[in-house]
Amino acid sequence: MKAIVDEQIPNREKCLSNVNAIRDALFVLNGKWKLPLIFTLLERSQRFNEIQQSVQGITPKILSKELKDLEENGFVKRCVYPTTPVTVIYEITPYSDTLKSVLHELYLWGTQHRDMIRESMRKKKDVS
Repeated sequence: MKAIVDEQIPNREKCLSNVNAIRDALFVLNGKWKLPLIFTLLERSQRFNEIQQSVQGITPKILSKELKDLEENGFVKRCVYPTTPVTVIYEITPYSDTLKSVLHELYLWGTQHRDMIRESMRKKKDVS
């Protein structure tokens, strides 16, 4: 993990502004499913059932709600094709590309955190 050296401590106003920006981001990306859904659709556009298979553990009801939220916030586009039966494909918008670096950093941090937990559990087991 990188240490931040010689960075100025923000004043109260700047700190509140930073906190509000983080709160805004978390408001839009809240919950355990939105970022995994974006990550899954960054790989390729998919139909509803394909997404459900890719994101294990999500129910159809929750998937539908999360896709609607992501569409409302400009991260996902729902494309309806006039076939019989109707084909609906969900695809990522260019706006979702702005989250690639965030997703990459979360991936790195999550991997590091998982390793830390495993190491902690191993040490506890060795002490027992």
